[in-house]
Amino acid sequence: MEEDMDEGQTQKGCLECCIKCLGGIPYPSLIATILLYAGVALFCGCGHEALSGTVTILQNYFEVMRSPVDALDVFTMIDIIKYVIYGIASAFFVYGILLMVEGFFTSGAIKDLYGDFKITTCGRCVSAWFIMLTYIFMLAWLGVTAFTSLPVFIYFNIWNICQNTTGLEGATLCLDPRQYGIVPIAEAKTVCAGSEKFYKMCESNELDMTFHLFICALAGAGAAVIAMIHYLMVLSANWAYVKDACRMQKYEDIKSKEEQELHDIHSTRSKERLNAYT
Repeated sequence: MEEDMDEGQTQKGCLECCIKCLGGIPYPSLIATILLYAGVALFCGCGHEALSGTVTILQNYFEVMRSPVDALDVFTMIDIIKYVIYGIASAFFVYGILLMVEGFFTSGAIKDLYGDFKITTCGRCVSAWFIMLTYIFMLAWLGVTAFTSLPVFIYFNIWNICQNTTGLEGATLCLDPRQYGIVPIAEAKTVCAGSEKFYKMCESNELDMTFHLFICALAGAGAAVIAMIHYLMVLSANWAYVKDACRMQKYEDIKSKEEQELHDIHSTRSKERLNAYT
């Protein structure tokens, strides 16, 4: 009987501990972090593969070759963008962890464990810094989203032309990468409707896959923007919480000081009355 009671108390203690741990999780920050990781992973993974598909299309169908000298051609720019993608993935992985830690340290569970003083001393500056940094990153992701929409628009035009090839019979419509600044003006790398390369490109998997990968990368960038906006709302709420906690702490300090002064005055008067009585 006693063993059953001890086991029940142990289970009750574990349940209370689990409920307390789950109550201390900053769920808004957790949702924003999951959305940020999903958006960054989608943008980086799909963007990297879409750039590789672009290289294949340029080499196989437009006959654009890599420059033998160290020149800033389209392939060098694609390699630079790939390295930027690697940096974005690493940086925002760390940034998401930092924002989750900031969310934990401004939650009620940390307040119960460590008190208001440690939160209001450091948390106010940390919250302000993260708000400013997150706002800058939100603007940066808006720029990335706008930049990612450009290849989506280009591939949509190419894909739309390929889907309507039956209506282009007799028309001399050509795809010229010089229009988009991909190759120098002096190089004529055109693919015209009705040619063998045009039909091979339209029937290939590279074009369709690259187009949809860029769409997924655009969706990932949009998800990252939404995550940054969500983070801004969470950080603003945390800032208000920390600011109110700071004011409450100052009020409690002043109140305790006044009560202590009143207690000291009352003790002094009581001693004086006792001395006068004796």
